Amino acid sequence: MEKWFNVGKIVNTHGIGGEVRVISRTDFPDQRYKAGNKLYLFLPKADEPLELTVKGHRTHKNFDLLMFEGYENINLVEKFRDGILKVPQSQLTELEEDEFYYHEIIGCLVATTKGEELGKITDILSPGANDVWVVKGKGGKEILIPYIQDVVKKVDVKEKVVLIEPMEGLLS
Repeated sequence: MEKWFNVGKIVNTHGIGGEVRVISRTDFPDQRYKAGNKLYLFLPKADEPLELTVKGHRTHKNFDLLMFEGYENINLVEKFRDGILKVPQSQLTELEEDEFYYHEIIGCLVATTKGEELGKITDILSPGANDVWVVKGKGGKEILIPYIQDVVKKVDVKEKVVLIEPMEGLLS
């Protein structure tokens, strides 16, 4: 059974030429949405995913705009709205030493180097220079952990554990 990974959600069409607006869930949009790449569209009522070939990619505001080969008209892509774009596990590429896929990080337990458990990572934000990991702490409190060398000391995706050295004011 092939395992699938979510790379984006089609939220709308853009213009009349067949572009779709995507909220991206991939760390590597330029690589993932390169012309010629295959993406698989999972629609709510469809039994099988639809294989799509990327024809073009550009960014506009906070969205990735994609166009697919053979779908160069708004009428052909309107039905793609609310569809989830995925890639099979076999298409995932090897990462550099300190790079991780979202699915490897979400769900990891975060603890300080002194052994205090803070909670589990529930989301990843990409506001700019570095990612920020959202940790659901005790009592539902959210803790934002910047993914920088000074703070994140060890990431063990096999054991699903992240060790951090909190900087002044991070946990207060």
